[in-house]
Amino acid sequence: MGKHRRASKAVRIATFAGVAGAAVAAPLLSATSASAASVSVWDRVAQCESSGNWSNHDTGGNGHYGGLQFSPSSWAAAGGLKYASRADYATKDQQIAVAEQLLKMQGPGAWQCAYAGPLTSGGPAPAVDTAGSGNAASAQTDAVKPAKPAAPAPTQHRHAPRHAAPAAPVQRGTGEYTVQAGDTLSKIAADHQVAGGWQKLFDLNKDVVKDANLIFPGQHLHLR
Repeated sequence: MGKHRRASKAVRIATFAGVAGAAVAAPLLSATSASAASVSVWDRVAQCESSGNWSNHDTGGNGHYGGLQFSPSSWAAAGGLKYASRADYATKDQQIAVAEQLLKMQGPGAWQCAYAGPLTSGGPAPAVDTAGSGNAASAQTDAVKPAKPAAPAPTQHRHAPRHAAPAAPVQRGTGEYTVQAGDTLSKIAADHQVAGGWQKLFDLNKDVVKDANLIFPGQHLHLR
């Protein structure tokens, strides 16, 4: 949401048949209000995400790297390439600096372990030093390994799902609002001033939304 990706935790985003689904780690967290978090908060998130291993080399085969488990696309989108080609090749401080940018872009919902910090909006800026060369030795070691087939580029820069997309067709519904990529129940409720917030929105659409943490573009939700 590697050792950090445990099946019991919430998935972040689902991609299937070329369609990206938007998921949230906690529906109460808005992706537009986050700003910063202290180093100690990021340490706790990393402990949950990767057992605190800032040099995590995708040991679980999930396509995510470093202490805060960046996918290559989210690492690039948040400016990580100025430090290293992958998160696990960057220093801890560099990873935190990139995480700060992703936090501003995506909000706490970009990490399924946001609750471990807790990672919330409006925290203090971390004291980090982004100088340094990161894990260059590890990068050279990995360079001699056979390359893995490139994964299809996701339509969103959030972390990819830890589980396969549902085999059954997604329920679309008949509501008046069509879910867009990047939406969450919390965001939709706030944007459309739904009385009762995301909980009410979830109750109104239980025939379509089976998990408050997982919605898909193209679903039609009732707002009232």
